[in-house]
Amino acid sequence: MSALLSRRTALFGTAALASVFAAPRAWSQAAPAASGPFTLPPLPYAPNANEPHIDAQTMEIHHGRHHAAYVANLNAAVKDHGQIAAMPIEQILAKLGEMPEGIRTALRNNGGGHANHTMFWGVMGGKGGAPSGDLAAAITRDLGGLDKLRADFNGAGARVFGSGWVFVTVDGGGKLALASRPNQDTPLMDGGRVLLGNDVWEHAYYLKYQNRRPAYLEAWWNVVDWEKVAARYAAAKAGTLTI
Repeated sequence: MSALLSRRTALFGTAALASVFAAPRAWSQAAPAASGPFTLPPLPYAPNANEPHIDAQTMEIHHGRHHAAYVANLNAAVKDHGQIAAMPIEQILAKLGEMPEGIRTALRNNGGGHANHTMFWGVMGGKGGAPSGDLAAAITRDLGGLDKLRADFNGAGARVFGSGWVFVTVDGGGKLALASRPNQDTPLMDGGRVLLGNDVWEHAYYLKYQNRRPAYLEAWWNVVDWEKVAARYAAAKAGTLTI
């Protein structure tokens, strides 16, 4: 880590490096206003709610800077395209092939980033444990039970080359499956729906775990809010789950 910091200091200078790693001082600090139809959703819990598994500084930077940037860039992409700006993000992503070529990549990267992160904040903030009821039955039926799901999910996340995501998808009948995607791609781009997912971009874990992505993947299960995930599962079966 010290060698990495030395190289970055040489490249950017001490002041610039400090600005990269400095976190917002307070949870109430507002993110830059997004000018357009898409907005940064507030964290549904304090940034330290996921400690010790995900540190508050990572949460603040990840939400207030990375996600905020996706929203700002998404709004910039649609500012001259009123019809697209009026569409829900899941519809934009499902119809990427129909989007104007000049903004298609921006919509893919930033729209995917916005959708993925909105889901991500929503399934965390819990205490881990295990699901119950219909969701637990579906995990056993389709994914071999919670222990196997965790092992397979963590393995898929560890195998993502570079940056990306690992997901559990859900269809309208409640059937579950594992999927991984590069960058900010999402099953929404194939018309699917996401039950839950974990971000394996380095910015999601590097301050605490450095290059130990498998340790981060394993620890992440301790902050899953299974009640929120169960609500997403019910919404998927009811046809009302969006992102």
